[in-house]
Amino acid sequence: MAMHADLATQVAELHPQCFAWAMTCCDHRTEDAEDVLHDTYVAVLDNKLRYDGRSSLRTWLFGVIRHKARARLRGERLRAWLGIRNVVRIDAPSPAPMPDDDAIAAERRERTRSALERLSSRQREVLLLVFYHDLTVEEASVVMRVTVGSARTHYARGKERMARLLQEVRP
Repeated sequence: MAMHADLATQVAELHPQCFAWAMTCCDHRTEDAEDVLHDTYVAVLDNKLRYDGRSSLRTWLFGVIRHKARARLRGERLRAWLGIRNVVRIDAPSPAPMPDDDAIAAERRERTRSALERLSSRQREVLLLVFYHDLTVEEASVVMRVTVGSARTHYARGKERMARLLQEVRP
């Protein structure tokens, strides 16, 4: 418990630097940086991620922040490409969608679903874990009970095949 309290104190001391780094990683979007930092702190302080001392705590935290920000950005890009809207805060005004937007989004979702069905089961599984469930390839390998190398191969081949399939389907 003393170790946890010490870690919490050290993380608190590094907060200004961590927030500045999170802002950089999130293209200076304050809300995104706050969310990334929150996710980082929760993972670290709940022992979901463990600092092993191979680098300085600051360096390690910056790596975690960078990873969390990239995962967030990857998810945002995919949702935007698929036309999936993010959850809107209650206090934020909701823009009315254009009728064509819904049709385009539905068509993208159908093309993507169709292409996913044409992948091998392993390729489909790793892509779904990484893109839809925001896991890393390493985490996906644990879920799939395959080696990291195997998961990386399925991931790379799945992305390549998916790109080809989506190009075939486009008008």
